[in-house]
Amino acid sequence: MEAKFQTFLILLAVLAGVALAARRFNVAPAILLMLAGVGLAFVPGMPTVELPPELVLLVVLPPLIYSASVAMSWREFKKNLRPIVLLAVGAVIFTTAMVAAATHYMIGLPWTVGFLLGAIVAPPDVVAPLAIARRLNMPRRILVVLEGEGLANDATALILYRFALAAILIGHFSLPLAAGEFLLIVAGEIAFGIGVGWLSLRLRKWSGDPQVELTLSLITPYVSYWLPEHVGGSGVIATVACGLYVSWNGPLLISSATRLQGIFFWDLVIYLIEGMLFLLTGFQMRALYEKSKTFPLDDILIATALVLVIVVIARFAWLYPATYLPRMLSRSLRERDPSPPWQWPFVLAFTGVRGAVSLAAALALPFTLPNGEAFPYRDLILFVAFGVIFVTLIGVGLTLPPIVHWLGVAEAGRNEHATEHEAEIAARRQALEAALKSLDALTAEKEVSDEVMRLLRARHDIRLNQLPDSLDPNRHDISAAGTALTRDLIAAERKFIHNLLRDGQITDETRRRIERDLDLEEASLANREYRAGPL
Repeated sequence: MEAKFQTFLILLAVLAGVALAARRFNVAPAILLMLAGVGLAFVPGMPTVELPPELVLLVVLPPLIYSASVAMSWREFKKNLRPIVLLAVGAVIFTTAMVAAATHYMIGLPWTVGFLLGAIVAPPDVVAPLAIARRLNMPRRILVVLEGEGLANDATALILYRFALAAILIGHFSLPLAAGEFLLIVAGEIAFGIGVGWLSLRLRKWSGDPQVELTLSLITPYVSYWLPEHVGGSGVIATVACGLYVSWNGPLLISSATRLQGIFFWDLVIYLIEGMLFLLTGFQMRALYEKSKTFPLDDILIATALVLVIVVIARFAWLYPATYLPRMLSRSLRERDPSPPWQWPFVLAFTGVRGAVSLAAALALPFTLPNGEAFPYRDLILFVAFGVIFVTLIGVGLTLPPIVHWLGVAEAGRNEHATEHEAEIAARRQALEAALKSLDALTAEKEVSDEVMRLLRARHDIRLNQLPDSLDPNRHDISAAGTALTRDLIAAERKFIHNLLRDGQITDETRRRIERDLDLEEASLANREYRAGPL
């Protein structure tokens, strides 16, 4: 037990160190974390760290999916539902079929095994592509489609995976029955996820305690995931539906105290989960290396190269027709949603990083069939899955930035970001004007002294003056200078309070209350900064 805890502490230290290195060298942390995991796996004396498939599918995946769903806008998800479904369902099925056909005709895998392998490597990861893409200032719609695809495609892949696995174990497969079951699973999980989201928000509002609310928020993804998964579904769709429901309905039901604490709580949880996931994925290289000694190396390399080429080609072959063909066939769609430039689907097609869900699905394969025979091609499937994950993560992570720059996609993202900033400034100004009208209406009904009114109006004027004038670029520089000076004043105030505590003039409890106000003000400054880069 002590050795396991020491290994865990080592992994935490590596996680922190790699994060610092990634920031220093401006490299996506996921790449360095996976490479660090591979390197640590071969350190002499380092114990073997296995990645249990149930850890990924039942413990790690639910909070990742739920957090991403809550962070996503339901309005934008609904607006981009067509491309998201085409990728999350259509592209996964198409890629699975392509891999099955290629491996059957070119290396002689049985159809059922080919479909199983295809279902494992078909879905791009939900974490790594966004972690890389968000750093590149891409247009928001590309990020929304990538995020929506990453949220939903695991459900399609895991359902196909179970169908293919059942066909191998039982020996028969019915396409009409599988299609009907697929639709039933989707409808049932959407309804269940919305129900869990509704219940979670009502319980959190009823509790009225931030600690209890955060505990309920941590339980919510597991409730929405585990029950559908236990009865034969995927759990992914229910968790996505739950998260989107909370995202849309939560702002008016969740208290400000819970929201402030929840941001830091969930940021830390997701940071640790994602970092450990990539580290542990890299750690699997050692176990695979040991197994590869008893397996023909040529077979591993040929199968991995073939599947890797197929998943890349299949994504491009699906995405361009899926982007432009519906617009060619539908005039109303063409007028409502004009065709994007060819560079956008290219970036979407290129950003097809596979992740730990693919590896977990491969690890979860049984060792034997019901009749006692060894599961066919199990080790080969495991090698191919890891190879595809490794090459796509490293390859895309290192080549995507120059490709995005070369295609000019980042420029469109920067222009979009500037427009979004202008809209945000206008929205803040309009909200303050609406609050001022409310102040006049509220004070008309109550007896409020002139001094209180002056304080309230002064607060309103200060907040209004802090907003840069979108029509005057020089105001951005003024606002930035004011923000920097305010930070210096906060630092001076914090130092003075520390001296008062050291001299015994105030208690620690008093110091904490004052510090909390200063911390909130400093956090507010960071939230109001208007930069040229991504938010």
